[in-house]
Amino acid sequence: MPEKSRGPSNPRFVITMASAEIVPFAKTGGLADVVGALSQTLASSGAKVNLAMPAYRAVIANFLAKQKPSTTLAIRIGDKIVGVQLYKKRIGRSLNAFFIRADEYFDRECLYGDDSGDYSDNAERFAFFSRAVLEVATITRSKIIHLHDWQAAPTAAFLRLQPERYPALSDTRVVLTIHNLSYQGLFGTDHWPALDLDWRHFNPSQFEFWGKINYLKSGIATAHRLTTVSPTYALEIQQDGGGFGLEGLLRERAEDLSGILNGIDYEVWNPNTDSYIKERFGATDASGKTECKRFLQDCYGLEPDPNVPIACVVTRLVEGKGLELIMDISQQLLMKDVQLLVLGRGERRYEEYFMELARKNTGRVGTRIAFDEAAAHQMIAGADILLMPSKREPCGLTQMYAVRYGTVPIVRRTGGLADSVEPYDATNHRGTGFVFDDFSGKDLVEAVDRALSVYHNEIEWKSLVHRAMTADHSWDRSMRQYLRLYQDQLQNQSIHRSG
Repeated sequence: MPEKSRGPSNPRFVITMASAEIVPFAKTGGLADVVGALSQTLASSGAKVNLAMPAYRAVIANFLAKQKPSTTLAIRIGDKIVGVQLYKKRIGRSLNAFFIRADEYFDRECLYGDDSGDYSDNAERFAFFSRAVLEVATITRSKIIHLHDWQAAPTAAFLRLQPERYPALSDTRVVLTIHNLSYQGLFGTDHWPALDLDWRHFNPSQFEFWGKINYLKSGIATAHRLTTVSPTYALEIQQDGGGFGLEGLLRERAEDLSGILNGIDYEVWNPNTDSYIKERFGATDASGKTECKRFLQDCYGLEPDPNVPIACVVTRLVEGKGLELIMDISQQLLMKDVQLLVLGRGERRYEEYFMELARKNTGRVGTRIAFDEAAAHQMIAGADILLMPSKREPCGLTQMYAVRYGTVPIVRRTGGLADSVEPYDATNHRGTGFVFDDFSGKDLVEAVDRALSVYHNEIEWKSLVHRAMTADHSWDRSMRQYLRLYQDQLQNQSIHRSG
């Protein structure tokens, strides 16, 4: 593990980090992992960080059951006043979590919706959350408010468009991180009253998007700085067709937009200490990976052959993850004497395909339809190859987990995959994985063939695995970039005031 460098010393400003989900409190996907790990790493640098998130039913039961609220608030939302219980939980010397409890909005089994679809009042729920974030920032005297995705994006608009309601935040700077532009928070105009904004702000430069309210767009238009989760994704979303209808606005704000590649939590994803895996190992001694592979073959009923490579797919089974390509080449993979494991859940068409593939290829294919943290660690630890041929991937974390565990990724050159996987170069003995360009089964098969040719060269494969395992994907690197961005914003604000 690379030695940590703490970056800028003793940051003296306070940050409010706002997200609808944050590990370890609530999670539906990678957003929660990223915000939780970034916050912890910032706090370790000496920055004072305050998390702000809803107090969902599960959060209250698991983390706040024996705790009393630290204060109560009254927040205007539309034409009504809603009472709030604000809970404060100390996590570390420089890290606190503020949980916003309003049971009419958040006392529900799920975060955003149930089996019947999204909750019908999500527009009001997250407009309320965004208002509450500004109250947390006021109480904590934050100089930076860092927002994540559409659920928190209106916070920027409320502060910039109604500064008279938040006088204590007149010098506060707002950063918005776009984790996945395809999720924008679109709602009908009947929800506009919940925003408690003048109708003049429902215009194409702020909230309006093809006749609907667009929460993410409002944040993009009004935040002081914008970031995405990888440099390549920051370029892709400005291209025609890559911005899901917002590319024009993003090009307008290009000077304020940057890409900072996510990191991974080295305490959670560490093969030297991982309690989920069969046998621990590391870059200096990877022999334990053999036992992890044997364990996988036993668990999923695969033929117990240590010489047959295992290719795994660990992902949400949804459109955009390149699953069509894997489906197209699955028979070719099996003809190449490769075992295939699939872990995830999502769209029924993908679930059914991979379950049927396993039924028809006992001993060669294993499928587990589930979100299973332990199984994810075990599969990434025991497999030889990770297949991640995404059509779109703003950042991606799984490929970084994989290299940490010596599982060589095969990825398409897009978004964070392009930024985090160095293409294999036999001549110069470089690279951490295999990269292809066109979104086609043909290109994916060619990449698999390149990987298998190296796999069967034991010395070269070991060298590749070692390079992968020693690559730096720690959050420390990303944290330093965020600290510089925050400090630049505060310096610009100071110059603006003095000018």
